[in-house]
Amino acid sequence: MSPELLGGRSRFVRRSLVLGLLGWCLPLAACAGAGGGGVGASSAQASHPLLGAPAPAFELPSATGGAAQSLAAHAGKVLVVDFWATWCEPCKQSFPAYQALVNKLGDGVAVVAISQDDDAKGIPPFVAETGAKFAVVWDDGKAVAKAYDPPTMPTAFVIDKSGIVRFVHVGYRAGDEATLEDEVRSLMH
Repeated sequence: MSPELLGGRSRFVRRSLVLGLLGWCLPLAACAGAGGGGVGASSAQASHPLLGAPAPAFELPSATGGAAQSLAAHAGKVLVVDFWATWCEPCKQSFPAYQALVNKLGDGVAVVAISQDDDAKGIPPFVAETGAKFAVVWDDGKAVAKAYDPPTMPTAFVIDKSGIVRFVHVGYRAGDEATLEDEVRSLMH
């Protein structure tokens, strides 16, 4: 074969490989960014602008008939503020883990789960299905989400007794509950 044909064939093969890789990588990245918690989503300590900063104040109505929830109402406790949605598969795993954390650690910790759903109708069935007894609120209009800027669903902000964001978890995978428990315990003393 002539060098021109070999060069053209080589470029074709490289281009095909690149396009093939993009065909695999882009959907996976989109899933992670859309809250799938899949490949590309990190449940480890995430870098976030709120780390070390005061948690933004909020007050939101209960989505399940309980009392309205606010950051100020939990002053003096370690607080896990979790941004989630009913369509989020990893959220179905995180809710039972959060409930187990509250059951295990008691009054020194609280969880407020802030729904990012466009409609509140699906929230009570989701809460019942996952066995959550902690506070679940609805961020209608997503003003609180704008202040916290969660990159995906779920994203949990672990806030110390003084109201400072100490840890941020992006996504959720089985096993993350042990890390979360260690972090919460470290802030309880």
